[in-house]
Amino acid sequence: MKDVVLNSYKQTIMEVPMSIVIAATKYGRIKGIEEQGYTVFKGIPYAKPPVGELRWKAPQPVESWEDIYMADCFSCKSVQENSNDGFYKKEFYGNPAYEVPISEDSLYLNICTPAEQTDEKLPVEFWIHGGAFMGGYGSEMEFDGEALCKRGVILVTINYRLNIYGFLAHPWLSAENERGISGNYGTLDQIMALQWVYENIGSFGGDRDNITVSGQSAGAMSVQTLVSSELTGNMIAKAIMQSGGSYGKGLHRDMLLEEAMKFGERFVAETGAGSLEELRGMTTEELTPAIGKFMGEMFQTGGGLVLIPNIDGYVLKDGYYSLIDRDAIKDIPYLLGSNKNDIFVTEEDLESGHKGNLFDGTIAFSQKREAFHHKPAYVYYFTRQLPGDEAGAFHSAELWYTFGTLDRCWRPVTEEDYQLSDRMLAYWTNFMKTGNPNGESLEEWKPCDSLDFYVKRFDV
Repeated sequence: MKDVVLNSYKQTIMEVPMSIVIAATKYGRIKGIEEQGYTVFKGIPYAKPPVGELRWKAPQPVESWEDIYMADCFSCKSVQENSNDGFYKKEFYGNPAYEVPISEDSLYLNICTPAEQTDEKLPVEFWIHGGAFMGGYGSEMEFDGEALCKRGVILVTINYRLNIYGFLAHPWLSAENERGISGNYGTLDQIMALQWVYENIGSFGGDRDNITVSGQSAGAMSVQTLVSSELTGNMIAKAIMQSGGSYGKGLHRDMLLEEAMKFGERFVAETGAGSLEELRGMTTEELTPAIGKFMGEMFQTGGGLVLIPNIDGYVLKDGYYSLIDRDAIKDIPYLLGSNKNDIFVTEEDLESGHKGNLFDGTIAFSQKREAFHHKPAYVYYFTRQLPGDEAGAFHSAELWYTFGTLDRCWRPVTEEDYQLSDRMLAYWTNFMKTGNPNGESLEEWKPCDSLDFYVKRFDV
Protein backbone atom coordinates (compact mmCIF):
# COMPACT_ATOMS: atom_id res chain seq x y z
CA MET A 1 0.00 0.00 0.00
CA LYS A 2 1.34 3.40 -0.95
CA ASP A 3 2.32 5.43 2.10
CA VAL A 4 0.58 8.77 1.83
CA VAL A 5 2.98 11.27 3.32
CA LEU A 6 1.26 14.48 4.34
CA ASN A 7 3.95 16.92 5.42
CA SER A 8 3.02 18.83 8.55
CA TYR A 9 5.25 21.83 8.07
CA LYS A 10 3.79 25.10 6.84
CA GLN A 11 4.82 26.20 3.34
CA THR A 12 4.55 29.90 2.57
CA ILE A 13 4.05 31.38 -0.88
CA MET A 14 7.56 32.88 -0.79
CA GLU A 15 9.07 29.39 -0.46
CA VAL A 16 7.36 28.02 -3.58
CA PRO A 17 9.83 27.98 -6.51
CA MET A 18 9.05 29.62 -9.83
CA SER A 19 8.93 26.28 -11.68
CA ILE A 20 5.95 24.04 -11.01
CA VAL A 21 7.22 21.85 -8.22
CA ILE A 22 4.19 22.45 -6.04
CA ALA A 23 0.82 22.29 -7.80
CA ALA A 24 -2.42 23.54 -6.25
CA THR A 25 -5.23 21.15 -7.25
CA LYS A 26 -8.89 21.25 -6.18
CA TYR A 27 -8.06 18.55 -3.62
CA GLY A 28 -4.97 20.16 -2.16
CA ARG A 29 -1.35 21.05 -2.87
CA ILE A 30 1.02 18.44 -4.31
CA LYS A 31 4.81 18.53 -4.34
CA GLY A 32 6.74 16.68 -7.03
CA ILE A 33 10.37 15.90 -7.78
CA GLU A 34 12.32 18.36 -9.90
CA GLU A 35 14.33 16.70 -12.65
CA GLN A 36 16.50 18.21 -15.37
CA GLY A 37 14.03 20.34 -17.34
CA TYR A 38 10.80 18.88 -15.94
CA THR A 39 9.01 17.85 -12.76
CA VAL A 40 7.55 14.43 -12.03
CA PHE A 41 4.65 13.94 -9.62
CA LYS A 42 4.40 10.28 -8.60
CA GLY A 43 1.46 8.46 -7.07
CA ILE A 44 -1.27 11.12 -6.99
CA PRO A 45 -4.55 9.66 -5.68
CA TYR A 46 -7.49 10.27 -8.04
CA ALA A 47 -10.09 8.16 -6.20
CA LYS A 48 -10.66 6.60 -2.81
CA PRO A 49 -9.02 3.19 -2.30
CA PRO A 50 -11.52 0.67 -3.76
CA VAL A 51 -11.33 -1.65 -0.77
CA GLY A 52 -13.82 -3.12 1.68
CA GLU A 53 -17.34 -2.08 0.76
CA LEU A 54 -15.96 -0.17 -2.27
CA ARG A 55 -14.63 -3.35 -3.88
CA TRP A 56 -16.63 -3.92 -7.11
CA LYS A 57 -18.20 -0.48 -6.99
CA ALA A 58 -17.70 2.58 -9.15
CA PRO A 59 -14.72 4.69 -8.00
CA GLN A 60 -15.46 7.41 -5.48
CA PRO A 61 -13.85 10.88 -5.53
CA VAL A 62 -10.73 11.24 -3.44
CA GLU A 63 -11.01 13.29 -0.26
CA SER A 64 -9.19 16.61 0.01
CA TRP A 65 -6.15 17.14 2.20
CA GLU A 66 -4.86 20.21 4.04
CA ASP A 67 -1.07 19.89 4.06
CA ILE A 68 1.24 19.31 1.11
CA TYR A 69 0.99 15.85 -0.44
CA MET A 70 4.47 14.51 -1.22
CA ALA A 71 4.21 12.88 -4.67
CA ASP A 72 7.67 11.33 -4.52
CA CYS A 73 7.11 7.61 -5.02
CA PHE A 74 5.09 5.47 -7.41
CA SER A 75 2.00 3.76 -6.08
CA CYS A 76 1.34 0.05 -5.90
CA LYS A 77 0.14 -1.65 -9.06
CA SER A 78 -3.34 -3.13 -9.16
CA VAL A 79 -3.76 -6.72 -8.01
CA GLN A 80 -2.45 -9.11 -10.66
CA GLU A 81 -0.28 -12.17 -11.07
CA ASN A 82 3.29 -11.19 -10.23
CA SER A 83 4.97 -14.17 -11.89
CA ASN A 84 5.15 -12.97 -15.48
CA ASP A 85 7.93 -15.38 -16.42
CA GLY A 86 7.58 -15.33 -20.18
CA PHE A 87 8.92 -13.15 -22.93
CA TYR A 88 7.59 -9.90 -21.47
CA LYS A 89 9.24 -10.35 -18.08
CA LYS A 90 12.65 -10.04 -19.69
CA GLU A 91 11.44 -7.26 -21.97
CA PHE A 92 9.64 -4.95 -19.56
CA TYR A 93 9.50 -6.44 -16.06
CA GLY A 94 12.93 -7.92 -15.48
CA ASN A 95 14.53 -4.90 -13.80
CA PRO A 96 13.76 -4.83 -10.06
CA ALA A 97 14.53 -1.09 -9.93
CA TYR A 98 11.17 -0.45 -11.64
CA GLU A 99 9.12 -2.98 -9.70
CA VAL A 100 6.37 -1.83 -7.33
CA PRO A 101 4.26 -3.79 -4.81
CA ILE A 102 0.73 -5.05 -5.43
CA SER A 103 -2.35 -3.74 -3.66
CA GLU A 104 -6.06 -3.11 -4.13
CA ASP A 105 -5.19 0.46 -3.08
CA SER A 106 -3.86 1.36 -6.53
CA LEU A 107 -5.94 4.19 -7.98
CA TYR A 108 -3.15 6.70 -8.51
CA LEU A 109 -1.73 8.60 -11.47
CA ASN A 110 1.63 10.13 -12.37
CA ILE A 111 2.36 13.44 -14.10
CA CYS A 112 5.54 14.59 -15.87
CA THR A 113 5.44 18.26 -16.83
CA PRO A 114 8.00 20.65 -18.34
CA ALA A 115 5.88 23.70 -17.48
CA GLU A 116 7.36 26.51 -15.44
CA GLN A 117 4.09 28.43 -15.13
CA THR A 118 0.49 27.32 -14.80
CA ASP A 119 -0.70 29.36 -17.79
CA GLU A 120 1.41 27.58 -20.46
CA LYS A 121 -1.50 25.40 -21.70
CA LEU A 122 0.72 22.54 -22.86
CA PRO A 123 -0.77 19.52 -24.66
CA VAL A 124 -1.36 16.46 -22.50
CA GLU A 125 -0.94 12.75 -23.22
CA PHE A 126 -3.17 10.61 -21.02
CA TRP A 127 -1.63 7.12 -21.23
CA ILE A 128 -3.46 3.85 -20.50
CA HIS A 129 -1.22 0.80 -20.12
CA GLY A 130 -1.88 -2.57 -21.73
CA GLY A 131 -1.77 -6.06 -20.28
CA ALA A 132 -4.91 -7.86 -21.51
CA PHE A 133 -6.97 -6.15 -18.75
CA MET A 134 -5.19 -8.64 -16.48
CA GLY A 135 -1.87 -6.94 -15.65
CA GLY A 136 0.43 -3.98 -16.16
CA TYR A 137 0.80 -0.61 -14.44
CA GLY A 138 1.43 3.04 -15.20
CA SER A 139 5.03 3.19 -13.95
CA GLU A 140 6.46 0.31 -16.00
CA MET A 141 10.08 0.82 -17.02
CA GLU A 142 9.27 1.57 -20.67
CA PHE A 143 7.00 4.48 -19.70
CA ASP A 144 8.67 7.80 -18.93
CA GLY A 145 7.85 11.43 -19.61
CA GLU A 146 11.30 12.91 -20.09
CA ALA A 147 11.37 12.63 -23.90
CA LEU A 148 7.84 14.00 -24.21
CA CYS A 149 8.58 16.87 -21.83
CA LYS A 150 11.57 17.85 -23.97
CA ARG A 151 9.11 18.22 -26.84
CA GLY A 152 6.66 20.31 -24.84
CA VAL A 153 4.11 17.64 -23.91
CA ILE A 154 2.86 16.67 -20.45
CA LEU A 155 2.60 12.92 -19.80
CA VAL A 156 0.03 11.40 -17.46
CA THR A 157 0.08 7.66 -16.74
CA ILE A 158 -2.54 5.88 -14.65
CA ASN A 159 -3.35 2.70 -12.79
CA TYR A 160 -6.84 1.17 -12.94
CA ARG A 161 -8.43 -1.96 -11.54
CA LEU A 162 -7.69 -5.17 -13.46
CA ASN A 163 -9.02 -8.72 -13.90
CA ILE A 164 -11.81 -9.66 -11.46
CA TYR A 165 -11.30 -6.47 -9.45
CA GLY A 166 -11.90 -4.30 -12.51
CA PHE A 167 -14.30 -6.30 -14.67
CA LEU A 168 -16.23 -8.86 -12.61
CA ALA A 169 -19.93 -8.83 -13.48
CA HIS A 170 -22.33 -10.90 -11.40
CA PRO A 171 -26.07 -10.95 -10.56
CA TRP A 172 -25.26 -10.13 -6.91
CA LEU A 173 -23.38 -7.00 -8.00
CA SER A 174 -26.04 -5.96 -10.50
CA ALA A 175 -28.76 -6.38 -7.86
CA GLU A 176 -27.12 -3.89 -5.50
CA ASN A 177 -26.41 -1.35 -8.25
CA GLU A 178 -28.94 1.43 -8.80
CA ARG A 179 -28.72 0.91 -12.57
CA GLY A 180 -28.87 -2.88 -12.35
CA ILE A 181 -25.43 -3.28 -13.91
CA SER A 182 -22.02 -4.61 -12.91
CA GLY A 183 -18.47 -4.91 -14.22
CA ASN A 184 -16.66 -2.07 -16.02
CA TYR A 185 -15.08 -0.81 -12.78
CA GLY A 186 -11.67 -0.58 -14.46
CA THR A 187 -13.17 1.53 -17.25
CA LEU A 188 -14.92 3.76 -14.71
CA ASP A 189 -11.53 4.16 -13.01
CA GLN A 190 -10.08 5.37 -16.30
CA ILE A 191 -12.94 7.84 -16.72
CA MET A 192 -12.51 9.17 -13.18
CA ALA A 193 -8.76 9.57 -13.74
CA LEU A 194 -9.51 11.45 -16.97
CA GLN A 195 -11.99 13.66 -15.08
CA TRP A 196 -9.33 14.36 -12.44
CA VAL A 197 -6.85 15.37 -15.13
CA TYR A 198 -9.43 17.49 -16.96
CA GLU A 199 -10.21 19.38 -13.75
CA ASN A 200 -6.66 19.77 -12.44
CA ILE A 201 -4.11 19.65 -15.27
CA GLY A 202 -4.13 23.44 -15.53
CA SER A 203 -2.30 23.54 -12.20
CA PHE A 204 0.53 21.60 -13.87
CA GLY A 205 0.69 23.91 -16.92
CA GLY A 206 -1.53 21.75 -19.10
CA ASP A 207 -4.40 22.52 -21.46
CA ARG A 208 -7.49 20.58 -20.44
CA ASP A 209 -8.94 21.18 -23.89
CA ASN A 210 -5.99 19.43 -25.55
CA ILE A 211 -5.86 15.97 -23.97
CA THR A 212 -4.82 13.05 -26.19
CA VAL A 213 -6.00 9.75 -24.74
CA SER A 214 -3.48 7.09 -25.74
CA GLY A 215 -2.85 3.43 -25.10
CA GLN A 216 -1.45 0.18 -26.41
CA SER A 217 -3.02 -3.30 -26.63
CA ALA A 218 -5.67 -3.42 -23.86
CA GLY A 219 -4.80 0.25 -23.36
CA ALA A 220 -5.72 0.96 -26.99
CA MET A 221 -8.91 -1.06 -26.55
CA SER A 222 -9.58 1.11 -23.52
CA VAL A 223 -9.06 4.24 -25.62
CA GLN A 224 -11.63 2.96 -28.12
CA THR A 225 -13.97 2.32 -25.19
CA LEU A 226 -13.53 5.89 -23.91
CA VAL A 227 -14.13 7.50 -27.32
CA SER A 228 -17.22 5.28 -27.64
CA SER A 229 -18.68 6.21 -24.25
CA GLU A 230 -20.93 9.18 -23.60
CA LEU A 231 -19.50 9.40 -20.08
CA THR A 232 -16.28 11.04 -21.32
CA GLY A 233 -18.16 14.02 -22.74
CA ASN A 234 -15.83 16.56 -24.33
CA MET A 235 -12.76 15.65 -22.28
CA ILE A 236 -10.93 13.92 -25.17
CA ALA A 237 -9.43 16.08 -27.92
CA LYS A 238 -7.48 13.36 -29.79
CA ALA A 239 -6.85 9.63 -29.59
CA ILE A 240 -3.89 7.31 -30.27
CA MET A 241 -4.47 3.55 -30.41
CA GLN A 242 -1.41 1.31 -30.73
CA SER A 243 -2.12 -2.35 -31.58
CA GLY A 244 -5.68 -2.35 -30.33
CA GLY A 245 -7.88 0.18 -32.13
CA SER A 246 -9.80 -1.16 -35.11
CA TYR A 247 -13.00 -1.64 -37.06
CA GLY A 248 -14.32 -5.02 -38.18
CA LYS A 249 -11.11 -6.93 -37.47
CA GLY A 250 -9.08 -6.60 -34.32
CA LEU A 251 -8.96 -7.46 -30.64
CA HIS A 252 -12.39 -6.16 -29.64
CA ARG A 253 -15.14 -8.44 -28.43
CA ASP A 254 -18.68 -7.23 -27.80
CA MET A 255 -19.45 -8.65 -24.37
CA LEU A 256 -23.08 -8.28 -23.35
CA LEU A 257 -23.72 -7.75 -19.64
CA GLU A 258 -25.74 -10.95 -19.47
CA GLU A 259 -22.83 -12.95 -20.88
CA ALA A 260 -20.36 -11.22 -18.58
CA MET A 261 -22.50 -12.13 -15.55
CA LYS A 262 -22.52 -15.79 -16.58
CA PHE A 263 -18.73 -15.76 -16.65
CA GLY A 264 -18.81 -14.00 -13.30
CA GLU A 265 -20.96 -16.76 -11.83
CA ARG A 266 -18.41 -19.32 -12.97
CA PHE A 267 -15.64 -17.35 -11.26
CA VAL A 268 -17.56 -16.96 -8.02
CA ALA A 269 -18.22 -20.71 -8.02
CA GLU A 270 -14.44 -21.21 -8.00
CA THR A 271 -14.15 -19.06 -4.87
CA GLY A 272 -16.75 -21.03 -2.95
CA ALA A 273 -18.37 -17.81 -1.71
CA GLY A 274 -22.04 -18.19 -0.78
CA SER A 275 -22.95 -14.50 -0.74
CA LEU A 276 -21.72 -11.09 -1.87
CA GLU A 277 -20.81 -10.26 1.72
CA GLU A 278 -18.66 -13.38 1.90
CA LEU A 279 -17.08 -12.64 -1.48
CA ARG A 280 -16.20 -9.07 -0.44
CA GLY A 281 -14.76 -10.40 2.79
CA MET A 282 -12.24 -12.63 1.02
CA THR A 283 -8.65 -11.44 0.94
CA THR A 284 -6.64 -10.99 -2.25
CA GLU A 285 -4.60 -14.03 -1.22
CA GLU A 286 -7.80 -16.08 -1.08
CA LEU A 287 -9.11 -14.78 -4.42
CA THR A 288 -5.87 -15.11 -6.43
CA PRO A 289 -5.93 -18.94 -6.81
CA ALA A 290 -9.52 -18.75 -8.07
CA ILE A 291 -8.51 -16.16 -10.69
CA GLY A 292 -5.75 -18.41 -12.03
CA LYS A 293 -7.98 -21.48 -12.15
CA PHE A 294 -10.85 -19.57 -13.75
CA MET A 295 -8.69 -17.99 -16.47
CA GLY A 296 -7.01 -21.33 -17.15
CA GLU A 297 -10.40 -22.90 -17.77
CA MET A 298 -11.43 -19.99 -20.00
CA PHE A 299 -8.43 -20.46 -22.27
CA GLN A 300 -8.77 -24.24 -22.32
CA THR A 301 -12.42 -24.01 -23.36
CA GLY A 302 -11.87 -21.27 -25.94
CA GLY A 303 -13.40 -18.48 -23.86
CA GLY A 304 -10.20 -16.46 -23.93
CA LEU A 305 -10.26 -13.04 -22.31
CA VAL A 306 -13.61 -12.60 -20.60
CA LEU A 307 -12.74 -10.00 -17.96
CA ILE A 308 -13.17 -7.05 -20.29
CA PRO A 309 -15.53 -4.06 -20.70
CA ASN A 310 -19.14 -5.11 -21.21
CA ILE A 311 -22.10 -3.48 -22.95
CA ASP A 312 -24.09 -2.36 -19.92
CA GLY A 313 -26.13 0.48 -21.43
CA TYR A 314 -24.23 2.97 -19.29
CA VAL A 315 -20.49 2.87 -20.00
CA LEU A 316 -21.13 1.27 -23.40
CA LYS A 317 -24.52 1.50 -25.07
CA ASP A 318 -23.71 -0.75 -28.02
CA GLY A 319 -20.93 -2.85 -29.56
CA TYR A 320 -17.68 -1.21 -30.66
CA TYR A 321 -18.19 -1.60 -34.40
CA SER A 322 -21.93 -0.93 -34.21
CA LEU A 323 -21.18 2.43 -32.60
CA ILE A 324 -18.80 3.23 -35.47
CA ASP A 325 -21.50 2.17 -37.96
CA ARG A 326 -23.87 4.62 -36.27
CA ASP A 327 -21.24 7.38 -36.33
CA ALA A 328 -21.56 7.47 -32.55
CA ILE A 329 -17.89 7.69 -31.54
CA LYS A 330 -16.11 10.98 -30.96
CA ASP A 331 -15.36 13.09 -34.02
CA ILE A 332 -11.73 13.87 -33.18
CA PRO A 333 -8.34 13.26 -34.85
CA TYR A 334 -7.15 9.64 -34.65
CA LEU A 335 -3.73 8.00 -35.01
CA LEU A 336 -3.53 4.21 -34.88
CA GLY A 337 -1.52 1.27 -36.15
CA SER A 338 -0.02 -2.16 -35.63
CA ASN A 339 3.29 -4.06 -35.77
CA LYS A 340 4.64 -6.54 -38.31
CA ASN A 341 4.87 -9.40 -35.79
CA ASP A 342 1.88 -8.27 -33.78
CA ILE A 343 -0.55 -10.38 -31.84
CA PHE A 344 -2.35 -13.01 -33.97
CA VAL A 345 -0.05 -12.40 -36.98
CA THR A 346 1.09 -15.83 -38.18
CA GLU A 347 4.01 -16.96 -40.32
CA GLU A 348 1.46 -17.93 -42.95
CA ASP A 349 0.16 -14.36 -42.92
CA LEU A 350 3.62 -12.95 -43.51
CA GLU A 351 4.43 -15.48 -46.23
CA SER A 352 1.20 -14.69 -48.06
CA GLY A 353 1.66 -10.94 -47.73
CA HIS A 354 -1.26 -10.53 -45.31
CA LYS A 355 -0.29 -8.14 -42.53
CA GLY A 356 -2.81 -9.43 -39.99
CA ASN A 357 -6.29 -8.57 -38.80
CA LEU A 358 -5.13 -5.65 -36.69
CA PHE A 359 -3.50 -4.06 -39.74
CA ASP A 360 -6.68 -4.53 -41.77
CA GLY A 361 -8.77 -3.21 -38.88
CA THR A 362 -6.81 0.03 -38.63
CA ILE A 363 -7.32 0.78 -42.33
CA ALA A 364 -11.02 -0.10 -42.06
CA PHE A 365 -11.33 2.27 -39.08
CA SER A 366 -9.94 5.12 -41.17
CA GLN A 367 -12.21 4.27 -44.09
CA LYS A 368 -15.26 4.39 -41.84
CA ARG A 369 -14.24 7.82 -40.56
CA GLU A 370 -14.01 9.06 -44.14
CA ALA A 371 -17.31 7.43 -45.08
CA PHE A 372 -19.06 9.63 -42.53
CA HIS A 373 -17.34 12.71 -43.97
CA HIS A 374 -14.88 12.96 -41.11
CA LYS A 375 -11.15 13.30 -41.51
CA PRO A 376 -9.56 9.87 -42.08
CA ALA A 377 -7.11 8.63 -39.49
CA TYR A 378 -3.31 8.57 -39.60
CA VAL A 379 -2.32 4.91 -39.80
CA TYR A 380 1.12 3.39 -39.16
CA TYR A 381 2.84 0.02 -39.53
CA PHE A 382 5.88 -0.66 -37.27
CA THR A 383 8.29 -3.10 -38.94
CA ARG A 384 11.60 -2.68 -37.09
CA GLN A 385 12.96 -6.14 -36.31
CA LEU A 386 14.39 -5.44 -32.87
CA PRO A 387 17.97 -6.69 -32.31
CA GLY A 388 18.84 -9.23 -29.64
CA ASP A 389 16.59 -12.18 -30.57
CA GLU A 390 14.19 -13.39 -33.26
CA ALA A 391 11.03 -11.75 -31.86
CA GLY A 392 10.98 -9.16 -34.63
CA ALA A 393 8.54 -6.24 -34.47
CA PHE A 394 6.59 -7.93 -31.70
CA HIS A 395 3.43 -6.79 -29.92
CA SER A 396 4.50 -3.81 -27.73
CA ALA A 397 7.91 -3.38 -29.41
CA GLU A 398 7.15 0.19 -30.47
CA LEU A 399 6.78 1.36 -26.85
CA TRP A 400 10.54 1.74 -26.44
CA TYR A 401 10.45 4.14 -29.38
CA THR A 402 7.30 6.18 -28.70
CA PHE A 403 8.44 6.89 -25.14
CA GLY A 404 12.11 7.42 -25.99
CA THR A 405 13.28 4.93 -23.36
CA LEU A 406 15.69 2.81 -25.42
CA ASP A 407 18.38 3.47 -22.78
CA ARG A 408 16.43 1.17 -20.45
CA CYS A 409 16.11 -1.62 -23.00
CA TRP A 410 18.31 -4.73 -22.65
CA ARG A 411 18.67 -5.06 -26.41
CA PRO A 412 21.82 -4.04 -28.38
CA VAL A 413 20.09 -1.07 -29.99
CA THR A 414 21.92 1.00 -32.59
CA GLU A 415 22.18 4.67 -33.44
CA GLU A 416 19.58 4.00 -36.12
CA ASP A 417 17.16 2.87 -33.41
CA TYR A 418 17.61 6.17 -31.58
CA GLN A 419 17.00 8.02 -34.84
CA LEU A 420 13.83 6.01 -35.42
CA SER A 421 12.66 6.78 -31.90
CA ASP A 422 13.33 10.48 -32.46
CA ARG A 423 11.23 10.44 -35.66
CA MET A 424 8.35 8.60 -34.01
CA LEU A 425 8.39 10.94 -31.02
CA ALA A 426 8.29 13.92 -33.37
CA TYR A 427 5.26 12.54 -35.23
CA TRP A 428 3.48 11.48 -32.03
CA THR A 429 4.01 14.78 -30.19
CA ASN A 430 3.11 16.86 -33.25
CA PHE A 431 -0.17 14.94 -33.37
CA MET A 432 -0.76 15.61 -29.67
CA LYS A 433 -0.20 19.30 -30.23
CA THR A 434 -2.23 19.88 -33.40
CA GLY A 435 -4.02 16.70 -34.49
CA ASN A 436 -1.57 16.42 -37.40
CA PRO A 437 1.67 14.41 -37.01
CA ASN A 438 3.55 16.30 -39.70
CA GLY A 439 6.18 18.90 -39.02
CA GLU A 440 9.43 20.45 -40.16
CA SER A 441 12.13 18.03 -41.41
CA LEU A 442 9.72 15.08 -41.38
CA GLU A 443 8.64 13.02 -44.36
CA GLU A 444 4.95 13.65 -45.03
CA TRP A 445 2.51 11.33 -43.28
CA LYS A 446 -0.73 11.45 -45.22
CA PRO A 447 -4.10 10.38 -43.81
CA CYS A 448 -5.25 6.91 -44.81
CA ASP A 449 -8.01 7.90 -47.23
CA SER A 450 -9.84 5.94 -49.92
CA LEU A 451 -7.60 7.22 -52.70
CA ASP A 452 -4.30 5.60 -51.76
CA PHE A 453 -4.77 3.94 -48.30
CA TYR A 454 -1.55 5.58 -47.13
CA VAL A 455 0.09 3.77 -44.19
CA LYS A 456 3.25 5.20 -42.62
CA ARG A 457 5.91 2.52 -42.20
CA PHE A 458 8.41 2.83 -39.34
CA ASP A 459 11.76 1.05 -39.55
CA VAL A 460 15.45 1.90 -39.27
